[in-house]
Amino acid sequence: MPFISNGTTILDNGAFSVSLGSQVLLSEQTASASASISFTSGIDSTYPIYKFQFINIHNSSDDNQFSFNFSTDGGSNYNVTKTSTHFYAIHTEADGTGFSYYVGGDLAQSTAFQITTLESGADNDECDVGELYLFNPSSTTFVKHFICTMNETGAAPRASNNFIAGYGNTTSAIDAVQFKMASGNIDSGTIKLYGISGS
Repeated sequence: MPFISNGTTILDNGAFSVSLGSQVLLSEQTASASASISFTSGIDSTYPIYKFQFINIHNSSDDNQFSFNFSTDGGSNYNVTKTSTHFYAIHTEADGTGFSYYVGGDLAQSTAFQITTLESGADNDECDVGELYLFNPSSTTFVKHFICTMNETGAAPRASNNFIAGYGNTTSAIDAVQFKMASGNIDSGTIKLYGISGS
């Protein structure tokens, strides 16, 4: 029996039959001992959702933290006021586990960079991966919500799955995003920017 909403078949014989939005690659950048990576174009009113995808982000030093911030002036300043939450699950190679809210990872009306990892490792085989969603950044009415999920190879060593969410507390349009480590460089890795349509 099909499930129909407002005249449109949503689910039929166990399969979705409605579009959930298309994803378009807008740009990508590859780090090479980079102090930061900035996206200063492509974030506008074209799409209601923008997604950044992080692939094999490798940092220059142990116990580091991958972070981001927003700009409303084309990248001249990355200092948007943010309020956020951060919790994580961990599993060490020695079979230790944990699940906790991370007070050191949240922000309360702060212009600081939002960290997304706990203590990323810098061994040759260690890296971070994940994605960041930014919703309706061109709005001049509402705050700008974001959701980020990052998996890191921690310096312990361990797997750490981080969940970060919050909002940029501004009614100005966000038009640029910068990524960097809390200290040192992003030695290598790729960041891709996608636009996601609403239908």
